[in-house]
Amino acid sequence: MALNQFTNLNFEDIKTSIKDYLRQNSNFSDFDFEGSNLSVLINTLAYNTYITAYNTNMVANESFIDSATLRENVVSLARNIGYVPRSKRAAVSTISINITGISTTNTSISIDEGVIANSGLNGINYTYSLPQRVTAASNFGQSTGFLQIYQGQLLEKQWSVNLSQANQRYILPNDSIDTSTLRVYIKEDASSTIETEFKEINSIVGITSTSNTFLIQETSDEKYELLFGDGIFGKKLESNNVIRATYIKTDGKEGNGASSFNFVGAVKDENGALIPTAVARLRVLTPSENGDDIESVQSIRNYAPRRFAAQNRAVTATDYEALLPSIYPNIESVSAYGGEDLNPPQYGRVFIAAKPRNGNFLAESTKTNLLKSLKSYSVAGIVPSFIDLKFLYVELDSYIYYNTNFVGDSNSLRSKITDSVEQYSKSGELNKFGGRFKYSKMTSIIDGVDDSITSNITNVLIRRNLKSMINVFTQYELCFDNQFYHELDSYNIKSTGFGVSGVDGTVYIADKVVEGSNIGNLFLFKITDDVDVEIVSTNFGTVDYTKGEVIINTVNITSTLLPENIIEIQAVPLSNDVLGRKELFLQLSTEKSNFTMRQDLISSGANVSGTRFDVQSSYSNGNKVRGAIVTSSSGVGRLVGYVNGQPYYGEFHTMTDGTKMTGSSHSVNSVQIRDNLTTITPVNTSSTTTSSSSSTSSSSSSSSGY
Repeated sequence: MALNQFTNLNFEDIKTSIKDYLRQNSNFSDFDFEGSNLSVLINTLAYNTYITAYNTNMVANESFIDSATLRENVVSLARNIGYVPRSKRAAVSTISINITGISTTNTSISIDEGVIANSGLNGINYTYSLPQRVTAASNFGQSTGFLQIYQGQLLEKQWSVNLSQANQRYILPNDSIDTSTLRVYIKEDASSTIETEFKEINSIVGITSTSNTFLIQETSDEKYELLFGDGIFGKKLESNNVIRATYIKTDGKEGNGASSFNFVGAVKDENGALIPTAVARLRVLTPSENGDDIESVQSIRNYAPRRFAAQNRAVTATDYEALLPSIYPNIESVSAYGGEDLNPPQYGRVFIAAKPRNGNFLAESTKTNLLKSLKSYSVAGIVPSFIDLKFLYVELDSYIYYNTNFVGDSNSLRSKITDSVEQYSKSGELNKFGGRFKYSKMTSIIDGVDDSITSNITNVLIRRNLKSMINVFTQYELCFDNQFYHELDSYNIKSTGFGVSGVDGTVYIADKVVEGSNIGNLFLFKITDDVDVEIVSTNFGTVDYTKGEVIINTVNITSTLLPENIIEIQAVPLSNDVLGRKELFLQLSTEKSNFTMRQDLISSGANVSGTRFDVQSSYSNGNKVRGAIVTSSSGVGRLVGYVNGQPYYGEFHTMTDGTKMTGSSHSVNSVQIRDNLTTITPVNTSSTTTSSSSSTSSSSSSSSGY
């Protein structure tokens, strides 16, 4: 009798296989399995087989780092290739301290390790500690200095070494510790007063039999274990040695943002006696920052194999991406690429862009220190250098159709859609180097918000923010690294308004396609009324639609409509799936995206024939400019109203019913001016009749900024 092969975990399929197996026996060939007591036994066998198969499958999955789900298993697999997950990180603040009330006979003061200050943050009191004792000189009854304090409570653990005990382990009993604050001291025995500090290492290269070193590894429940030498690699401990470990247990990122502290430490003199008259005043130089949670399972999966592949040397760009987070744990995302990928190529160079966990840019001092650290990993002939990240924003112009029979308030439905999109904007697919905006997933998210939503027409824009140099002649280059859609003869590229020297009024940037090529020329123009424009310069720069690159010729920008000297430049991507390549950090800009609710008259039954259905084009191009519409005859201070959700500063006329319209006199191109942003009906004010795929929001970035 042949045995059946179970190839799935479906209970019913397993049950059917057992029945087929029994039917092959002549004693059960005509047996009614469903109506007999034997059915109970078959169900029991099928259930047992199902549970066994499931457990076997899960055990197999937990044996590989890519499929393991339990943190303990992922950490264990990473440990096999020498990777130690990053611990929780305490928020750190730099303060200056001024201590008065000291006797003039005291030559120095000290503050013991432990709690030194506290701070109220979001209604919660947090403690801040010193990981080590500090001393400072005292002159004329006062002492000043600078300190770095760590959020959390300093704890201590001691062990007595007993080599007769097999497999003695030294596990720190607390979770949520910051291993960067870990200090380990060894005494010869309990009566000894001399302690030797052992240093943590992450590689045994260069370690001798007398090196005072230790290793750490994560164990279960997010705790850490100390590992000491064996007399070959690192000094071996002896029986009766006493191990003392101090470390800070922290709240991680919850401690970020404290900007004022109360001193609660104790000041002692050079003899270790308490100075009761001492008064310490703290001044914050840097608010607490860089606190973070323990490394996530997904991060361990990502970096452990890459760190192992790097083998503690930096040769390829991937090696740099794997090494940097371990050298500087505050890095959230890193991108590295070789100079050979540039045009023109720069051989022998590696360019690195990194985003810190708290903030957007690495400090220059941090870059210098990281380059020094990388020297011990880099090979000869390869020169690494840091470049600042640049934000590439994705914006949506979405028209959502809904069935009025299933929803009463469209504003409430719109809020739910906005919340869902906002949640997706914070996902791991975005907000990183190499991020990818997935159009199909986005439209599915919108459709899945509520059963009343019948469909959506969503257009995509990409933007960068050009940080202009005011009153300085300079050239600008903005790389989007995504191909541009350029079916229109002009106005595929749009900008917000700004001022340039030698030209009165507000000007804008647009493009004109060079016929028969993938290149366009940028031109500078002013808006004269609601239809016409005045070309100021026909040779303002170039745009490469294939490379996704905008180059602005040397210009002196004197002002911008947007604050912080920002000019937003938008384009329509050729593909609705947008990638963040090289130093581009991808973000979904929900605050500048548009979500317009439309009634689906067919689904609701109000107009089954579809004669009154409001059709939305998937290729609308919108206005000629981005943002505020300022005509040459108006001043920026004369806000008239809103057109297509953007401020309008131009000429207008008033109809007999009191409605404001653009233009000094009425024409077929006149557009209604609204006073309320929430009631705007999008209207195409472009004078061209050709359509192009686009969405209504976007922004831009410059070589000197974002």
